[in-house]
Amino acid sequence: MSRKSIPIYLIIVSILFLSGCWSQKEVNELAIISAMAIDINEEGQYVKTIQLINPSNVAGGLQGGGGGQSPAVTVYTATGDTVLEAHFNASSKISRELYHAHANLIVLSEEVAQEDGLENVLDAFERDPEIRSTTRLVIAHNTQAGDLLKSLTAVDKIPAEKVNGTLKFTERSNGANMEVTLQDVIKVLTSEGKEPVISGFSIKGDIEQGKKMENIQKSELDTTLEADGLAIFKEGKLIDWYQDDMAKGVIWILDKIKETDVELDKDEKKNSIVYSVFKQKTKVSVETKNDIPSITVNVRAEGEIREVRTPINLEDPKVISGLEKELEKKIKTMLEETVKHTQQNKTDILGFGEEVHRSNPEKWKKMKGDWNNNYFPNLNVQVNVEAFVRRSGLRSNSFFSDMKD
Repeated sequence: MSRKSIPIYLIIVSILFLSGCWSQKEVNELAIISAMAIDINEEGQYVKTIQLINPSNVAGGLQGGGGGQSPAVTVYTATGDTVLEAHFNASSKISRELYHAHANLIVLSEEVAQEDGLENVLDAFERDPEIRSTTRLVIAHNTQAGDLLKSLTAVDKIPAEKVNGTLKFTERSNGANMEVTLQDVIKVLTSEGKEPVISGFSIKGDIEQGKKMENIQKSELDTTLEADGLAIFKEGKLIDWYQDDMAKGVIWILDKIKETDVELDKDEKKNSIVYSVFKQKTKVSVETKNDIPSITVNVRAEGEIREVRTPINLEDPKVISGLEKELEKKIKTMLEETVKHTQQNKTDILGFGEEVHRSNPEKWKKMKGDWNNNYFPNLNVQVNVEAFVRRSGLRSNSFFSDMKD
């Protein structure tokens, strides 16, 4: 064989080892799942709701107009004694193969989270090689999980995209909710010294009206899906809900705040100054003396004045310094109240035990068995806050300062 023919020979031989499209799946044979929900019925069976995408009705894209007069999704429901049985029973209602690879949302009802717990439900999802570990997880608050998937949304044609988009932007701008994936929850459940926290979602308005196309053909919707607090867990089961400042306090201590607002009272006017945090860093440290750990939470926040509803001289360094002291006090109080309430719940969602485990593994071995019920509620927690006003928007003093009586 000549040297010139060797490369050609190798190419021909390598073709024999190519697998080809042996695992191909035709789109017209698939039922593409965008979201799944799990409830429990009166008989104690799992109720699985599956939200399927109607490709022909999403022709104009996932947002905006186009796509005809029919819903962009179709919802099927089935029951079973296990999550997998409910899934198989759902497949008997659909003429195509259920395809999970594009699913990006799992919704659990409060009842499932309280009674069954996360471990019993999430195992079926985590084992399935087709379900992505980055799928977001939320808890339905004051509503059935399946109803969240049945409600039609206006701007985002697919309700699952509406939920995920809301979580993404409210985490970025408000700081009272956060995105949590299946992978995140499994990681926390299998770690030592930390309990899960999952964002909640609720339906505002008429639930039945939200299932109709008429709901999204109005400028003001009768029914909307809204982010609604944080679900707090202990040993994998839902025990409490945190809202507003309490929810912000948790996310702040977990160092997941991206942006948020802090309101100050001034001249007997409530919330007359709004401080917007655009940069922050939280660091938790542990010191152990006489077998009793103490926790220090150090917070550094930087932001700008975004709203003023009272006369104030923002060009005066002393005024700015005074505002920074007030902000430090306000943030410190918020975080201390969050810690106190969480200690009363006896569940370490703040990850203090994880820090103890990391800093002193030997001490942790003695504490971990009774950490939530004994050690965590009695921790001495010190919160230190530094707050800085870096900017004041497009102007320094408010026009209030220029107004004459």
